[in-house]
Amino acid sequence: MMQRLLPWLKPLVFLGSNPITLVGAVLTTSTALTMIGAFVIEASRERPLHPYAGIAFFIILPSLFVLGLLLIPIGLIRRRRQLRAKGELPTEYPAVDLRQGALKRGLLMVGAMTLVNVALLSAATYQGVSYMDSTEFCGQSCHSVMAPEYAAFKNSVHSRVGCVECHIGPGAGWFVRSKLSGTRQLFAVALKTYSRPIPSPVKHLRPARETCEHCHWPQKFHGDKVVVRTKYSPDEQNTPLSTVLVLKVGGHGGASGTGIHGRHLDDTERITYIATDDKRQVIPWVSYVADDGKTVEYVSTESKATPQDLAQGERRQMDCMDCHNRPSHTFELPERAVDEAMALGRISPRLPFAKKKAVELLRTEYPDQATASRRIAEGFAEFYRTTYPDLYRKDRSLVEQAAQQVNAIYARNVFPQMNVGWGTYPNNIGHEDFVGCFRCHDEVHQASDGRTISQSCDACHTILAQDENDPKILADLGLK
Repeated sequence: MMQRLLPWLKPLVFLGSNPITLVGAVLTTSTALTMIGAFVIEASRERPLHPYAGIAFFIILPSLFVLGLLLIPIGLIRRRRQLRAKGELPTEYPAVDLRQGALKRGLLMVGAMTLVNVALLSAATYQGVSYMDSTEFCGQSCHSVMAPEYAAFKNSVHSRVGCVECHIGPGAGWFVRSKLSGTRQLFAVALKTYSRPIPSPVKHLRPARETCEHCHWPQKFHGDKVVVRTKYSPDEQNTPLSTVLVLKVGGHGGASGTGIHGRHLDDTERITYIATDDKRQVIPWVSYVADDGKTVEYVSTESKATPQDLAQGERRQMDCMDCHNRPSHTFELPERAVDEAMALGRISPRLPFAKKKAVELLRTEYPDQATASRRIAEGFAEFYRTTYPDLYRKDRSLVEQAAQQVNAIYARNVFPQMNVGWGTYPNNIGHEDFVGCFRCHDEVHQASDGRTISQSCDACHTILAQDENDPKILADLGLK
């Protein structure tokens, strides 16, 4: 075997002592060792590495490996041509002797540089993957484009869940899809051809069963949930009014019967619907699989959709995202946002007409966020300085704190540069702020036998108190 290899080995060793070939050898060896180490770690883990790790392990490192392979023959050919041009190309290449000083130094340099490169590549790969896996990369790399979604995400209950967990996740299929989509978005950002606002819902989002149901399991939801919602009247006293509900959130069966999740989501495919608009707000046709296994079709008697419209509409199997359509990017409306801030004490209810003035300033149109910030602060200060001068003098800090909170509400919900304003993105949970549940539960979706999709309040919740000041039921339930 050595006799066969020597005719090839001698010219490789002799001609390989050039910077280009040595760099190629170091690069190839370094990336190969780094990839092998990464694959070993991947195989030994119970869960896959970061979704963005595929960029480093399957694109960047292999590209560097191939580059190193190309540099090796390029250096050899270049060195051979140089020696031939000088008339120094030997007819018989020297024997390979590891005791030769030049060869030993070359091998030691390649080995040392390989170790250094492995360390550098490993560190760079880890840091790069960690950064690309971060919410800051997703939310801030594209600057103003993703600013609205990033602001809403930071204010959501899922703010500690990485963007890639839902938008990419493990698996080669979704990784490739995300990269193709990302390439298109990159060009849109560079050429400034992106939509303003960003369209919603996302048409090619990973199925909810592969994302939401890693943590939430609709079939296991059970029991009822007591919900207390407090809103403040736009009067001088900011009178608090509370609504107390028992939401029937349970799954299929259970002590309290079948709840919301059991009626809409189950092991079987419960509901299919057709939406005739891009935002899935107009639903003229619904198919429902009842408990006895029979399928009932409901058609809106008020819809003007033609058979052609239904054929061209989006036919969709209902999942979590059809009601929880903004789980991590929920935008508020002024009234509800101010109510929450007042309930948390961020805007003091002691300030007369705080609710009314805050909503008034939020509903005003401003050309940009900087202008809004200035005018909201000035508007709050001017109102209390002129209308309630004694209060302004004694409790000026409360006024300034309230102005800051109102500014914060505006900053995370309104983005004039992206044409994102109040109500731009409908939230389908509930039916007070947007159509939501009433897209289907409107008593006008009718089956062939005359049955309709119920709009009864008791279908989804029991109202224990509605818009009451200090309702007795709170004391009865031990919530006060």
